[in-house]
Amino acid sequence: MNSFWIKLVSLIIIVGALLSYNWITDSRKQNEKISDLEFQLKEKSTNENQTQSSNSELYKDGKYQGEAKGFGGPIKVEAVITDGQIKEINILSAENEDNAYLDSAKKIIDRIIEKQSYEVDTVSGATFSSTGIKNAVKEAVGKAEK
Repeated sequence: MNSFWIKLVSLIIIVGALLSYNWITDSRKQNEKISDLEFQLKEKSTNENQTQSSNSELYKDGKYQGEAKGFGGPIKVEAVITDGQIKEINILSAENEDNAYLDSAKKIIDRIIEKQSYEVDTVSGATFSSTGIKNAVKEAVGKAEK
């Protein structure tokens, strides 16, 4: 009889862990959707009368800052524009980001600089954090458009 209770408690623990895991992943997916929708709404309201620039257009030289929601909260970046191109992207703050996710998400910076556009794929495994960086760069570069 003692073995039965041990197996029952083990089963309950396993089921509880699986339910918790599913709840966490669903919550992350919902937060990502909310973040994307909030950014789209913010972008639409600020750029209502502007047209989107193409990749062939140059940016005004300077340093521009942008901010967007990441996994753990706001991510603030600085885009350095030299000779009309994105030369550097620096993360100024990401205080509540998980370091593992943020380190992985930083890979998106090289993609953005290489493509000269924030229209790049997010980093798998660090979707929220890389989306935050991407959207913050989008806001910063939007300030540099000619």
